[in-house]
Amino acid sequence: MKSEIEDVAREIAREQALIQRVLDAMASVIVGQQYLMERILVALLCNGHILIEGVPGLAKTKVVKSLAQLIDARFQRIQFTPDLLPADLIGTLIYNPHEGVFTTRKGPIFANIVLADEINRAPAKVHSALLEAMEERQVTIGEVSYLLEDPFLVLATQNPIEQEGTYPLPEAQMDRFMLKIVITYPSREEEREIMRRAGHVARNGVLGPLIHRDDIVRMRALVDAIYLDEKIEKYILDLVFATREPARHGFPDLERFITYGASPRASINLVLAARAMAFLRGRGYVVPQDVKDVAADVLRHRIIPSYEADAEGMTVDRLIDRLLAETVVP
Repeated sequence: MKSEIEDVAREIAREQALIQRVLDAMASVIVGQQYLMERILVALLCNGHILIEGVPGLAKTKVVKSLAQLIDARFQRIQFTPDLLPADLIGTLIYNPHEGVFTTRKGPIFANIVLADEINRAPAKVHSALLEAMEERQVTIGEVSYLLEDPFLVLATQNPIEQEGTYPLPEAQMDRFMLKIVITYPSREEEREIMRRAGHVARNGVLGPLIHRDDIVRMRALVDAIYLDEKIEKYILDLVFATREPARHGFPDLERFITYGASPRASINLVLAARAMAFLRGRGYVVPQDVKDVAADVLRHRIIPSYEADAEGMTVDRLIDRLLAETVVP
């Protein structure tokens, strides 16, 4: 087993140069947001989707577009609006009167990286169409289902402070996002650098592709080969089950704050994300810190707080912090 881990670690070390080139290229056009960039790479390595939440002006869209430029793949940005229709997303059938037949016109969802900008502004029918694409990796137009090309990533953004004209995402769709990232304002020094870079009329920030599809396939195979000890598996299960049965796992005072705990997808995605984090850090095995680093992003949108939690200001992130601080680490 030790030799296998060492073999995987050596192969991962050979990929570090490419990963670092990607991070350096994104840093050349984005100030700060290292956390977000790293999590997007985690999603890419795990074939997962990301929901990014933050106030306007934090470069959410720019980070996603920069990543798309670095990947040799098709990119589509879809601005979600209240009048958006499912056909605007997935495509539709167009009748040709000269030939008397219907032809399929595919929509912007047929891309490798899809930026769903302000996803909570679209109505439920659009969310339903997007849900099929995210979960099944296919869309249905008329009576025909079309498989989406791999890789297929949905990176959605939403604004947490503006609620007028928005449609809250249903829990079933939230659960399909591997990670939910909450980003905040930059530091004072980062904002100074942003001012200096953006304070010019003539700007350039176009990046060339560095990652190709065969690179993604190769790196995903390495992520799958990263060793996960049974003790780490138990640690992940302890965290997830503590969200469902707090009293039975040593948190009786949190019982009243949680209406529903994390789904089994939380356990699956914690394993995947922890392996991807180990990959990014050049290891062939997962350590508890890898799980801790991604736990909040995997769990925060899968725990439904109670009315009592809202009334007492007990946020989901505070609940997760408590679980991570007091759950026994192997």
